[in-house]
Amino acid sequence: MKLLAAFILLSSFAFLVSPSNGSIAPEIELINPQGKKIKLSELKGKIVLIDFWASWCGPCRRENPNVVEAYAKYNKKKFKNAKGFEIFSVSLDRQEEPWKKAIEDDKLTWSHHGWDKEGIAARAYGANSIPFGVLIDQEGKIIAQGQALRGLGLHIELDKLVK
Repeated sequence: MKLLAAFILLSSFAFLVSPSNGSIAPEIELINPQGKKIKLSELKGKIVLIDFWASWCGPCRRENPNVVEAYAKYNKKKFKNAKGFEIFSVSLDRQEEPWKKAIEDDKLTWSHHGWDKEGIAARAYGANSIPFGVLIDQEGKIIAQGQALRGLGLHIELDKLVK
């Protein structure tokens, strides 16, 4: 019985560990603000920033201008081995309206916004605090994550991939 309890406890912590750099990014399938399903795999071939955030998160909202700036700067750039740059936003909001309002208020103009109401995607990526970013390459492999993608670090990582 103790062995089973220990196994269950350890299994629950497995979800808190981020997939390592070089590994394939887990698929994400969420509902967008219009109620339609979106998938991370739809962006294969591009460099993608998976941005975990929430409308109620002060640090996330303060980081949003940097993410907006990166999108404007890199969305139309030519990359060495990829067909462009996109952002796949993953909101951990519990309520739909504040999430939608924050997208509008913060001018998050990219088209891939998903609502992770149950936290399934966040657990798959080990995003136990936000903001949390994961950068994936054109093949869907993780190339950077976490604090390395905050502020100027996001621009530095993207500059490495530009032609």
